[in-house]
Amino acid sequence: MKKITKLCKSFWNRRYLLRELVIKGIRLKYRRSYLGVVWSLLEPILTTIVLTIVFGTLFGRKDRTFPVYILCGRLLYSFFSHSTKAASKSIRANAGMIRKVYVPKYLYPLSAVLYNYIIFLISLVVLLPLGIYCGIQPGIRMFLLVIPLVLILCMTYGAGLILATINVFFRDIEYIWDVALMVIMYTCAIFYDPERLMKSGYDWILKYNPLYGVIANFRHIIFGDALEQGLLLYGLLFSAAVLLIGNVLFYRKQDQFILHI
Repeated sequence: MKKITKLCKSFWNRRYLLRELVIKGIRLKYRRSYLGVVWSLLEPILTTIVLTIVFGTLFGRKDRTFPVYILCGRLLYSFFSHSTKAASKSIRANAGMIRKVYVPKYLYPLSAVLYNYIIFLISLVVLLPLGIYCGIQPGIRMFLLVIPLVLILCMTYGAGLILATINVFFRDIEYIWDVALMVIMYTCAIFYDPERLMKSGYDWILKYNPLYGVIANFRHIIFGDALEQGLLLYGLLFSAAVLLIGNVLFYRKQDQFILHI
């Protein structure tokens, strides 16, 4: 208990440093960009238009809400993808500071996830006008969105800690993770109807992908459908497990980082 209290006190004392790291991450992301944060609103809209035209035609989806369906999946997957990539490189990217100044090393992957999370939350704004245009009326159910939003944050941070730790000792993990992200994207049902896969006997591909469960329940809330309790429980357990594993692995290996970066 004393150890947890000490860690919480240490985190609180360095909250300003975390804030500066997050601000630095946002500034670097949009460095030399004329549009800046506005691009966080334009990019998902433009991507959704392209995906709607291509896959709407390919799969014969003519329903008006299909763009919202795509945008929900695209936003959540993009956050997970960008954040885990940034977190995996965070220790090596800050090697100079780590060698010179003592800073709790977990702040680097945490800041990488948080600045992407802030950008992600900003990009969610585009869902409101698009949803209204597509005939989806916002309601009190929207407050339930906090559930998948918290789950994906915990899941992403846990995965980021694991990747950041492995990347210090095994740098090829960056390339392996790129391939893994491609597999994850195609098993998240971002631009296709999961019912087709469910009926084919390969439903386990979706059910065992925790990110799909988060995206599915996020969509259910947006469209006013009931949450899938099984996917919600699986996502909760997976997020807790990966967060625990990530923290334990990172804590045990962090003293060796300086020897390898």
